[in-house]
Amino acid sequence: MKFCILIPARYGSTRFPGKPLADLGGMSIIQRVWVAAASCSGHSGIAVATDDVRIESHVNSFGKAIITDTHHPSGTDRCMEAYEKSGFEADVVVNLQGDEPFIKMEQIMSLASMFENPEVQIATLMKVIKTASEVDNSNVVKVVTDIHNKALYFSRSRIPFSRENDSEPTYYRHIGMYAYRTDVLGSITRLRPSRLELTEKLEQLRWLENGYHIAVAETGWQSPAVDTPEDLEKAKDFLTNQP
Repeated sequence: MKFCILIPARYGSTRFPGKPLADLGGMSIIQRVWVAAASCSGHSGIAVATDDVRIESHVNSFGKAIITDTHHPSGTDRCMEAYEKSGFEADVVVNLQGDEPFIKMEQIMSLASMFENPEVQIATLMKVIKTASEVDNSNVVKVVTDIHNKALYFSRSRIPFSRENDSEPTYYRHIGMYAYRTDVLGSITRLRPSRLELTEKLEQLRWLENGYHIAVAETGWQSPAVDTPEDLEKAKDFLTNQP
């Protein structure tokens, strides 16, 4: 089973323009994601999928960048175009978030290894929620799975809901990394936005609503993302103080 790694990275973030190029401890955010990807064994290629020549030029100084259309509605769509242009030979595309500089190699390999099961179409990760404040935070996406670790639903709301309140269920946070079989990636990018997706503003619900299965593995690590300039300052502190 061959897999490649694609890292979507836009320049024009509303909350933090130019975020992929921001310096974090002497290295750009996007380069830190690249380094994590490059530490993985067995991949057939890595590329950053971007819509901006500034990011392209920077990434090409240490790796491979692919220019994609500026109007893609999601990172998944950007990955599809980049894969078609990449020349990579792969059965699986791993889609990494370009704003998570502390992502771990073990998480990437966990995603890729799930496709050793020929029934897996799409894969992602989840982590146990340990604080009450996260459970009701609409910015924290929750996921519930069946006994075979396939996603049943993703929501910004508290799921599952404990009706009797006599015992607190275990809640899981969705970790937004994905991997897809290449034929499945092509299929899901042709789907129209779905009712549940538009309701929750969660792209993965389009796939579930159209009958695709999403396998979910548990991880113990939640990578601090960088969404705003304030997050960057926190990331600098995290980098300084991490073990």
